[in-house]
Amino acid sequence: MTLEPTFHAQADALEADLESVQRLGAAFRRLNSELSKVIIGQEAVLEELLVAMFAGGHCLLVGVPGLAKTLMIRTLADCLNLSFSRIQFTPDLMPADITGTEVIQEDKATGARNFKFLPGPIFANVVLADEINRTPPKTQAALLEAMQEHQVTVGGDRHRLPSPFFVLATQNPIEQEGTYPLPEAQLDRFMFNVLVDYPTEDEEFAIVRQTTAQTLPVVEKTLSCDDLLTLQQFVRKVPVADHVIRYAMQFSRLTRKSNPGVPDFVRNYVSWGAGPRASQYLILGAKARAVLHGRAYVSTQDVQAVAKPVLRHRIITNFNAEAEGVNPDEIIRRLAEMIPHDPGKLATKGKLPEVFKTISSP
Repeated sequence: MTLEPTFHAQADALEADLESVQRLGAAFRRLNSELSKVIIGQEAVLEELLVAMFAGGHCLLVGVPGLAKTLMIRTLADCLNLSFSRIQFTPDLMPADITGTEVIQEDKATGARNFKFLPGPIFANVVLADEINRTPPKTQAALLEAMQEHQVTVGGDRHRLPSPFFVLATQNPIEQEGTYPLPEAQLDRFMFNVLVDYPTEDEEFAIVRQTTAQTLPVVEKTLSCDDLLTLQQFVRKVPVADHVIRYAMQFSRLTRKSNPGVPDFVRNYVSWGAGPRASQYLILGAKARAVLHGRAYVSTQDVQAVAKPVLRHRIITNFNAEAEGVNPDEIIRRLAEMIPHDPGKLATKGKLPEVFKTISSP
């Protein structure tokens, strides 16, 4: 006899907590309403940002200048009533400028001297790392421990960061002069890589009209810090069926060209595939998306909806892909068309789905 609750028992327990599902869905709608006062369009970007935040992950926003990436992050922090810190990454930025430093203080009464830690700008709930690829790797590495462990180590002492803690970084994809590409180890710390695209003609018209007016909209505080932490904990309680987990795993495992039976186009275009953290983030993101849409269960459609932001920065393409104009999003799209949704056709332990043996490269 096992003491572990079955999937059905977990689902029954969650049904009794429908109030939490409704509360999170209502919070999502309120946040969208407040954000839309300042940010026009970009609905998909805003949803991906909120999914990552409710799942407790970090985000990298990639887009050309002038698309309101910084404004979007600051407005989101204002709506959530969280402390906000902006770090402008430059080539001369040092690690201590981010994490903080120790200074010598003298007690005037006794004359004794000791070290006192002065926290850096990373000690905030929401940290905007603006143009993160403009600083050298040594300074970029100052974020690694903070993003993974939610702490920084200075002078041998560990200092916990506030909770919740999010790093929302921006990056310009077109200007490469004076930039330092993010190492794969740091890219992997970001749950989502969110692409911010140009607005439509109607959206751009509304942007110009609103931003050139005399008064600018003001957003209201929607969620407190404690509310956000409670909702994050609830997201992790959402049960996931085994076949949905295996469905998510296929997206990661089929990008690894060393695995037998992977599609031909992966072998032709991919140098390195996604690791296990991608599978974890696919499930966490799918959980958050399901609850934000008012559902207490996770479907394969939820996994598919978060596949691109989770995987696009974890798939390293080769020269063949660059020469033929095949980017990671195209590879993910092809995988989504191939991976079966039917639980009976998904892979079992140690095997890839039988369906891949009959599929040729597109």
